[in-house]
Amino acid sequence: MIDFVRSLRLWFAPQRIKEEGETPDYRFSLANERTFLAWIRTALALIGGGFAVDQFLPDLPRAVKATMALGLLVAGVLCALRAVNHWMRCEQAMRRGEDLPVTRFPTVLSLVVAVVAVAMVVVVIFGWEGK
Repeated sequence: MIDFVRSLRLWFAPQRIKEEGETPDYRFSLANERTFLAWIRTALALIGGGFAVDQFLPDLPRAVKATMALGLLVAGVLCALRAVNHWMRCEQAMRRGEDLPVTRFPTVLSLVVAVVAVAMVVVVIFGWEGK
């Protein structure tokens, strides 16, 4: 828990990361930043998808529509938060000369998106008689 709080503080004061280890080759820091931006783009796409499901599938029962939309919205929020956390952890590891951190988050995110996508495929193929 203490590590999490310390990491959370670094989110808002990234200049403090310079206190750790040695400055890595700038190319690695820039690659880390590009990865962060890719995660943010993914988060924005998931959030947009969640809103699209909610707004553009009017014939679905509210519970089904809300479940699919909330699945995408929550995945988007978690993706955005995970992006900054992963960026910080990678930056720290590079400065310390350690292996980059591994994570199961891409697997979890993929499973959530796949479940929502399968639900959407079922709705498209079989239609939904909401009336």
